[in-house]
Amino acid sequence: MLTFIIGILILLVGYLSYSVFVEKIFSPDDDRLTPAHKHKDNIDFVPMSKNRNALIHLLNIAGMGPIIGAIQGILFGPVAFILIPLGCIFAGGVHDYFAGMLSIRNRGAQITGLIHEYLGKKAFKVFMVIVSIMLLLLATVFVYTAGDLFAERFLGVKEFVITNPKVLFTYLLILAYFILATLFPIDKIIGKFYPILGVMLIVGTGFVLAGFFIHGVNLQNFSLSQINMHPDKLHLIPMFFMTVSCGLLSGFHSTQATIISRTVDKERDGRRIFYGMMCLESLIAIIWAAAAMDVYSLNIVPENIIGTVNVVNIIANKFVPLNLAFLVTIAIIILPITSGDTALRGLRITIAEALNLEQKSIFNRLKIVVPIVICVLAILIWAKTNANSFSLIWRYFTFFNQLIAIPTLLCAAIYLARQKKFYWVALLPALFYVFITMSFIFSEKIGFNMPLDAAKSIGTVITVLVLAYVMKIIRSNIK
Repeated sequence: MLTFIIGILILLVGYLSYSVFVEKIFSPDDDRLTPAHKHKDNIDFVPMSKNRNALIHLLNIAGMGPIIGAIQGILFGPVAFILIPLGCIFAGGVHDYFAGMLSIRNRGAQITGLIHEYLGKKAFKVFMVIVSIMLLLLATVFVYTAGDLFAERFLGVKEFVITNPKVLFTYLLILAYFILATLFPIDKIIGKFYPILGVMLIVGTGFVLAGFFIHGVNLQNFSLSQINMHPDKLHLIPMFFMTVSCGLLSGFHSTQATIISRTVDKERDGRRIFYGMMCLESLIAIIWAAAAMDVYSLNIVPENIIGTVNVVNIIANKFVPLNLAFLVTIAIIILPITSGDTALRGLRITIAEALNLEQKSIFNRLKIVVPIVICVLAILIWAKTNANSFSLIWRYFTFFNQLIAIPTLLCAAIYLARQKKFYWVALLPALFYVFITMSFIFSEKIGFNMPLDAAKSIGTVITVLVLAYVMKIIRSNIK
């Protein structure tokens, strides 16, 4: 329990101190008109209050990552309670803050637009493809993740095949909502309901935390001998940092922060919205990691569902009274739905920005959304007719997700260098994740399947090359 408490304290102290330090480096200026006011179109550019934006952004970034990632990440042992908050403070929070604030300073540009501005046309072309693939995969996975959870808990479904009428109806209903939320002005659906759903998520996680004290919780404390405890012998580096993304650092967040950048009223709202909600998501991840550690230790989780979303219902039934457990499940079902819809919205905006296609016209929005939906349906059908599809899609999403975080942090470093400010605050976490992602893709079967030591060596070389490349850009910008 002590390590769990220390992790929460690291998160709290880090937000109250390091986020202020990062904000001071950026220097927000409330005298500047934000894109929400300067480019107001009542579709994507709409001023909203700080608290509303914060709760919306929390739901946008908190997909199944902080739950699934935590349930899987705690298999590495209690070191997760320390690494999650440290990663959040020094990497994830920095990433999210600069993604949102750079977008505000660049007319509400999406992450691909920022990459074009700070890293050049070639990098833009590469990451335009990567971001599009990632958002498509994420939206598809979240259609059937939310659908399966709902069908299991409320419709009594045991076989989640697409030919099951209940399952198919649930998938289509969720996808229909995704389409509406993607097309409608941001303040009509997302702006009205997400603050309420955000409170439900916080309350649902609060029920689980309260259950620790009511029913007791069995948590191990960290020691150096417990660094590599994973039952499948997975190595902490790089696998932990790839597995626990949304509670630690997630490139997906850059696609969501740039959506909210178009609704921020004042620049000083950014620290609470972007950095603060990343920290709150990290807290959610820590709590669910602790709950998972407890139920794993009691041997009440069937071996075939360890590390899967199905553990959610076991945790809810263990820590929350029966008449409230369904509320926790609803709160978790909300997560993939409210990230999947904004994934599609982010993809629409990203494509529109690349094509220079204004989005005030419903016809222009439909020209982008219809092909996107066709792609989602095609991937969904493939995914539900292949046994190992979820594992495969999730692993590729994991790689693309963390890969996208790198150019976001590099953009921040180059921006700060242009402003003659302390750019290492963004450059150091960027270099660390170059090493992590390259070590992962060179060692994993979905990549080059090399021995881990060789993969780490290649990752180190690539990290040095990236550093040299970025320093060259920085020196040219400083001149």
